[in-house]
Amino acid sequence: MEQTQRPRKRAIIVFVSLGALIVFLVVAFFSYVSDYRPADETATALLNNASIRQAGNLTILAPDAASDTGTGLIFYPGGKVEETAYLPLLNRLREQGVTVVLVKMPFNLAVFHINAADAVYDAVPGVSRWFIGGHSLGGAMASSYVEGNEDKLSGLILLGAYPVNESAIPTLCIYGSEDIMLDKTKLAGVDNVLKIEGGNHAQFGNYGVQEGDGTAAISREEQQDIAAEAMLAFLTAS
Repeated sequence: MEQTQRPRKRAIIVFVSLGALIVFLVVAFFSYVSDYRPADETATALLNNASIRQAGNLTILAPDAASDTGTGLIFYPGGKVEETAYLPLLNRLREQGVTVVLVKMPFNLAVFHINAADAVYDAVPGVSRWFIGGHSLGGAMASSYVEGNEDKLSGLILLGAYPVNESAIPTLCIYGSEDIMLDKTKLAGVDNVLKIEGGNHAQFGNYGVQEGDGTAAISREEQQDIAAEAMLAFLTAS
């Protein structure tokens, strides 16, 4: 009788241990993803702009009809960054006639929805040329999306990020000279690279200081002005 009970006790112990481990992992995961970087007031205030609207997980920045170039950019936000933090940068493109679609990612991590761009094309008709881009982890996942979707896209823009696979698609990489988070050796094969002197990793978005980043020697506004100018030139020339 005692020998029969021992395997049962072991099974119960194993079952309870596994249950406790699963609960721990779930709690740890949600604790990790809930600690994200929110957009600042400058960024969230742009949601009051009549030309910017939200539809599900998409924030659509529509240019004025008179200035519309027919060019569109799908943008993936950086890891654990609230997507609206990129509105100040992207609104600069909208003002110059580019339609921009900013994607909200599950748990603020683009790795959980690499193919999010698939839903954009039909949701935003009227764009004749689509580009895709992103910041940091979002840039890496945008690069990953390009593989197998080259026929839908005219180019790739990476901010503080590098391509994760080889592609013949035109690519622009922009990074700050004070960015110590980016592995710059991975940019060696990219033809179109812009280093913003004095810029860092976080200032492409409006979400404050990022731990582990270098200290910028220029303002956030200046870094975004330079980035937007280069992005616009790439979008209109490609």
